[in-house]
Amino acid sequence: MPEFELLKAWQKAHQLTLAVYQLTQALPADEKYGLSSQMQRAAVSAPANIAEGQQRTSEADFAHFLDIAAGSVAEVQYYLILARDVGYVRDDQVQDAANLAAETLRVIKALRDSVRDQ
Repeated sequence: MPEFELLKAWQKAHQLTLAVYQLTQALPADEKYGLSSQMQRAAVSAPANIAEGQQRTSEADFAHFLDIAAGSVAEVQYYLILARDVGYVRDDQVQDAANLAAETLRVIKALRDSVRDQ
């Protein structure tokens, strides 16, 4: 098991990615290369950046990658709002993913802050 899998931030980001992939199944087929793709890429970026950053040799580098991961989660949050507001999905369909995104962002920021304090 890679070390990054032990990080709660990575675990949450991975759960969010799985939730996004499931949610994008409900989007219209003509959004496959639009909103679905953008949302999936942003979601995948979060755990990928946590994994990459965890392998860096300095805390400053790791914190930088955690910042990128946090930005990717914020991007997912916007795409969830957009998917709901344009009527592709109902509010109840995005609520679990939105809650998970908010929790993921809190965990990433807490890890980032602890890495910066070292």
